[in-house]
Amino acid sequence: MSFYARVVRPALFALDAERAHELILSTLAHPLARRTLAAHGHVPRDARLQQQILGLSFDHPVGLAAGLDKQGTAAAAWVALGFSFAEIGTVTPRPQPGNPRPRVFRLPDDRAIINRFGFNSVGADAVARNLAEGARSPIRIGINVGKNKDTPNERAVFDYTSVVDHLHPWADYFAINVSSPNTSGLRDLQQSRELRTLMAAVVARVGAVARTPIPVLVKLSPDMTDADLVDAAAAAVDAGAVGIIATNTTIARDRLRANGSLARQPGGLSGAPLRATSAHACRVLYRHFGRQVPIVGVGGIFTAGDAYERIRAGASLVQVYTALVYEGPGLVSRMVRGLVDLLTRDGFATIAEAVGVDVKG
Repeated sequence: MSFYARVVRPALFALDAERAHELILSTLAHPLARRTLAAHGHVPRDARLQQQILGLSFDHPVGLAAGLDKQGTAAAAWVALGFSFAEIGTVTPRPQPGNPRPRVFRLPDDRAIINRFGFNSVGADAVARNLAEGARSPIRIGINVGKNKDTPNERAVFDYTSVVDHLHPWADYFAINVSSPNTSGLRDLQQSRELRTLMAAVVARVGAVARTPIPVLVKLSPDMTDADLVDAAAAAVDAGAVGIIATNTTIARDRLRANGSLARQPGGLSGAPLRATSAHACRVLYRHFGRQVPIVGVGGIFTAGDAYERIRAGASLVQVYTALVYEGPGLVSRMVRGLVDLLTRDGFATIAEAVGVDVKG
């Protein structure tokens, strides 16, 4: 058992979940902490894991999911932890507090978290300042974009394009979040007509303001039927999205071991119980799009085996968040080393060769 599992995690789990979240971020902002992490979490470079996707290069497929670094204050820490990319946000154009506390709950028996943050954001201006104060990141930075709670859906496009205006200088890609369950009515934007209109406007604005092309992806819900998932993804792609993030958190509770008040808390469930649902979404999307539209797999990925399963299900890249909370700072290194071993075992020369191999036509 690692030092993190024996000592650090019990201490963090003794705290309120959001207080622990804030403590981790403030610790990661300290240069000494980042140097220590970098020294103990070295991630080897291996050409077999490198990819060119979305017009961008990635040293390996493991990235940080949106939700941990909402305000862009810890970008340097994600480099030290060995991630090849990190997604900041969700960022809203204007500051908003999000939902009342408590709004984050751990389910240790399920290796899961329920959150109902509600897009708590310091706003696009402040996130831009945070990112500008740091050194230019050597890894890819995605910006996850949402709308303010009080913005009606018919005006949502102005919120999304406003964040693009503020943050395009620091974005390697944008992720359009229309799938969080914690902002009332947001998921209605996944309807194909609404999503096509929104995505077309965002893609046009990115093209108008950015000096170089910035890919735009859409992040979709795991709670749709297969047909609705494909319809939403196809609408986004028709309007200019070049990738799909599958998936956001779920409102389903059917895979939980835990019961009682914690399991019944409203909000989005992340972690191990989401693994099968998100992997299924990847397979559905890959079956429809093949290699034409890259998929970023997220949800319930804890080990190299989980990551490899998601890649074989159609994901070119994977993201983690809840696993980092439960497994600690050595997670990325273990995943990357394990992926190399799995590629060797199965005789693949590159990670790209493994993408989608388990998906039947």
